[in-house]
Amino acid sequence: MLVREYGKLSNLDKFYFSFPGEVLMRMLKLIILPLIISSMITGVAALDSSVSGKIGLRAVIYYFCTTVIAVILGIVLVVTIKPGVPQTANEIDRVGSTPEVSTVDAMLDLIRNMFPENLVQACFQQYKTKREKVEPTTGVDKNSSTFTEEPVTTATTAEASENKTQEYKIVGMYSDGINVLGLIVFCLVFGMVIGKMGEKGQVLVDFFNALNEATMRIVQIIMWYMPIGIVFLIAGKIIEVEDWEIFRKLGLYMATVLSGLAIHSTIILPLIYLIIVRKNPFRFAMGMAQALLTALMISSSSATLPVTFRCAEEKNFIDKRITRFVLPVGATINMDGTALYEAVAAVFIAQLNDLELDIGQIVTISVTATAASIGAAGVPQAGLVTMVIVLSAVGLPAEDVTLIIAVDWLLDRFRTMVNVLGDAFGTGIVEKLSKKELEQMDVTSEVNIVNPFALETTILDNDETETKKSYVNGGFAVDKSDTISFTQTSQF
Repeated sequence: MLVREYGKLSNLDKFYFSFPGEVLMRMLKLIILPLIISSMITGVAALDSSVSGKIGLRAVIYYFCTTVIAVILGIVLVVTIKPGVPQTANEIDRVGSTPEVSTVDAMLDLIRNMFPENLVQACFQQYKTKREKVEPTTGVDKNSSTFTEEPVTTATTAEASENKTQEYKIVGMYSDGINVLGLIVFCLVFGMVIGKMGEKGQVLVDFFNALNEATMRIVQIIMWYMPIGIVFLIAGKIIEVEDWEIFRKLGLYMATVLSGLAIHSTIILPLIYLIIVRKNPFRFAMGMAQALLTALMISSSSATLPVTFRCAEEKNFIDKRITRFVLPVGATINMDGTALYEAVAAVFIAQLNDLELDIGQIVTISVTATAASIGAAGVPQAGLVTMVIVLSAVGLPAEDVTLIIAVDWLLDRFRTMVNVLGDAFGTGIVEKLSKKELEQMDVTSEVNIVNPFALETTILDNDETETKKSYVNGGFAVDKSDTISFTQTSQF
């Protein structure tokens, strides 16, 4: 704030000022890829296929339930407080542009990205569908022999003014960003396969275990730089804000979202943890303090993943087999804060436009917000793209998303913190529910599954060593070739 008031920085100076924060973001993003790949593969390989299925199912049920609760809480709050009633959409300044998104295409892209056609490309790009308008041809020359070989997929929309149909051509393209969902699906299958390969797959398991260990040590190095990076990251963001008046205009909306996030993170999630695990949830949350602070500052659950791993395993002592399996999935699909925010924002925009939502539309918002939050990638401000999907589902103007962009950077930080807290509580809950399976695995791991006769060979070796003993001077002595030698006094 002091730099903002007295510094008189130009746009170029502001960019240079936030440079140390940019370096931190780059370091954290750099470590995401090796961390997700190594943790998922080692986590799944360490579990039996039936056990990993049960753990995965429990995690998904937990994620789904908490997301639905978050959406319901958000809708109850926004309908009760009514932040959009005192003002209209024209009173609020619009910022930025509306992302062009189709609900059907977005959902299909989600499935397409689960199965990337190129694994290397999935490390830095994800598939995205774009619609292009097809201009109607006035006449066709019969003599012309030019035909398009590729089939054109069309989507028709009826125009209200004229009785015409607009045709669209579906064009596939790739946008920058890690395809986390595709990598997780591949690592899940790959981990299960090398886990079942036994001795042959052990080399790969050891490699990925070593990679995971090395990655976590790099994370520890990044931790030393984190306080400096975070200070400049936040200071740079505050300096960039031009219009503080927008915060007053959207104050009630922000208060609604923040109160919903506060209730969800301090009452609902701890209560679920307390009922299932029967331990102090606030002590658990304190163990995750560093991860929560990082999430608040950098507003990306994927970039926070390295710190989340470290806190869950070292501070809260969660089983590594659980964290490696549950946390990468949680960072991708568990978006409690995002779901709550989208539900509140959709109803708020409806209130600004003086639209009364019936029960059916509210249910539609609930379902769409839940589905869209799962599809939101763990990157900053992905909620805006999914927000358009929610607005389109209930017929609200998609361009009104520009009304809330101005304060989204701040709310994004708090909802990311709630997302990370939800992931963390999930590891504790899944570990408690999977205790029997983990204990059973610990017992079976004591017997060498790869070579079940290993135990018998050691017994045979002992018998052989016993035959090497010779009767010397009234006692039994081990042969000189053995490294250990001792004398037993004869009972005779």
